[in-house]
Formats: sequence, C-alpha cells, structure tokens
Amino acid sequence: MISNKVGHSLDPAILKLYRFFFAGTTINPNYLTLIGAIFGYASAMCIAFGYVKTGGVVLLFSGFFDLLDGAIARSTNTVSRFGGFLDSVLDRYTDLFLMFGIFVFFLKQGQLYALVLTFVATIGVAIIPYARARAEAASIECRAGILERPERLVILLIGIFFNLLLYAVFVLAVLSHVTVIQRIFFVKKNS
Repeated sequence: MISNKVGHSLDPAILKLYRFFFAGTTINPNYLTLIGAIFGYASAMCIAFGYVKTGGVVLLFSGFFDLLDGAIARSTNTVSRFGGFLDSVLDRYTDLFLMFGIFVFFLKQGQLYALVLTFVATIGVAIIPYARARAEAASIECRAGILERPERLVILLIGIFFNLLLYAVFVLAVLSHVTVIQRIFFVKKNS
C-alpha cells in the first residue's frame, strides 16, 4: 500500500541524503542492496540478544539502504533484472532473519504464546511475496493486499520503539494472512 501510494516520490530526498553523506562517491546499487541486507541481519541479531531498540535503529539503516539501492539505480540508469532479483531475494532473507530474531527474543523470555504468534506471523510474511511471485509467473501483476514489505517494517518499528513488539507481531500475524487471502481472490478474479 505504501509503495503503491508513494512510489518513487521519495527518491529525490533519499538521493539528497546519499549525496550529503557520500559526496563524490559512486557505488554499484547491488552493493547498497548487500549493505542493507547486512544491516537487516545485524538488526535481527540485536533483537535476538535483547537489544531490541538498538535492533530498531539498525533496522532503520537497513530500510534506508533498501530504498537507496533502487533510487541510485534509477537515477544512474543502472536498473537491471539481476539487481531487482538480488534485492527481492535479500529482502526475503532479511524478513525471515528479523522474524527469527524476534522468535529467539521471545524464546529467551519463555513466552510460548509469543513463539506461536511469531511462527504464524513468519508463515504469513513468507507467503505474501510467494503469492505475488506465483501470480506474476501466471502473467498477473499482483500487488493486492494491505500488508507489503514497507507496512511490515513500519509495524515492526512501531512495536520496537514503543515497547509493543508482541502486539506488532500479532498485527503481522493477522494482516499477513489477510493479505495472502486478498491476493488469492485478486488472482482468481483476474485469471
């Protein structure tokens, strides 16, 4: 939803930030994708070890680099199918590492209900992009649903910074599966 509404309108602001911090440097967007993924994995590790707010800050950096790679690619005309593929694959790894970090965090606290909820949310988080990929394999462009990756990250960040992580995971558990159902109906309607 956020992606559909905002699109690439943030590119100028993101590029301005990039130029401010990295003036005069040129970098392959695929390296930025890798840097974003590394920040995502570091965020998951922080959360797993109980440094939840630190994990949230690191996740913000991951999100910034995830936006930056595409903005740089578009502004330098270096958009490639491989870059899009790499970005998508590493986003999936990052999503699942984040959910695993949350799982370990709740495991250490001995909260069985939170573990089950995290597992249910993880399944939904994994199936959302799979449903889209299968639709696209059937030549149906499918961005239907209320919970794409930006929304998932915003929900997690709100949960992290406001000490509402369990509630954020509950919202992910519900809305991720609602999104999958929305995509199923969308594909049925458009096949």
